[in-house]
Amino acid sequence: MTKTGRPDVSVHYQSPALAPEGITHAVTLPTFRRPEQLLETLFSLTRQSFSEPFAIVVMENDAEHLEGAKTAQIFFEEQRVPGLVVIAHQRGNCHAYNAGWHVTLRMFANLEAIAVIDDDERADETWLENLVRAKSDFAADMVGAPQVPVFEDARLEHWARHPIFMPAYGVSGRVPILYSSGNALIGRNVLDAMPEPFLDPLFNFIGGGDSDFYSRARRQGFRFAWCAEAPVFERVPERRTTTAWLSARSQREGAISALIEKRERPGLPGHVRVVAKSLALLALSPARAARLWLKTGSAVIGSYFVHVAIGRLMAEFGRINEQYRQPENN
Repeated sequence: MTKTGRPDVSVHYQSPALAPEGITHAVTLPTFRRPEQLLETLFSLTRQSFSEPFAIVVMENDAEHLEGAKTAQIFFEEQRVPGLVVIAHQRGNCHAYNAGWHVTLRMFANLEAIAVIDDDERADETWLENLVRAKSDFAADMVGAPQVPVFEDARLEHWARHPIFMPAYGVSGRVPILYSSGNALIGRNVLDAMPEPFLDPLFNFIGGGDSDFYSRARRQGFRFAWCAEAPVFERVPERRTTTAWLSARSQREGAISALIEKRERPGLPGHVRVVAKSLALLALSPARAARLWLKTGSAVIGSYFVHVAIGRLMAEFGRINEQYRQPENN
């Protein structure tokens, strides 16, 4: 392994054909114990129509077993794809992103932007091309795009109408903020301006480190856009359609939103405003839930707003569901 100047980050593998000086874009891909799905993601990246050379940076977050790192190395060797495998030695989603972005920024001097995709997603063939074009067309610093759910059982496709699986926006253009890093393009200017660690490790196992990152970037004046033409297709296992999982994820989203809002409004007055908003959302949630129930025909989907409001209030008592603590159950 190659040292990087940080004890918690190392380079496991670098393609011989990788020419860092010629790389202007990199696709960063965090992975944890999903080698088969990782391969699907990697193959989708080799089919990109993007005309410029780009590097793929895989961030392995299982430093003990290294299943993803070994799989990615074999893939890069057999496909002769310019790639890099980075090991994030500390467990946690945020540590994986931070390790990959740290190494990528230092290795590629001419880098213009970093794209992000997860190891349970497949990229559309024009994915990277459209993200880069949208960044230019909308004069944005960061671009988000849809994560289209692909359910393992086709009979479960009605869950695509649940707000958890719905895209944040419907059409391309400038937007006020982004929420997910699962499909995004981030300009180097943003990462150069943001302090490390880029994603706060506080969010390692609860999620929301990306939302917090975007919130801090917005306060620094960076601009956001949405590209509806750059989807990725996310595999959704059956366990993510159970009532228990959907309720827990909805409550977690509420808790994260309250936590980020308190960070944006420090001090007692700001805290009071956040609590007041949480109480107001709880009071409104039955009516909002009823409307969504009537619209979708599903009481479980309708209950989303109730669970979000409950999650916001639970966060006041430090009760935030760490769904990423046991990723095999997430």
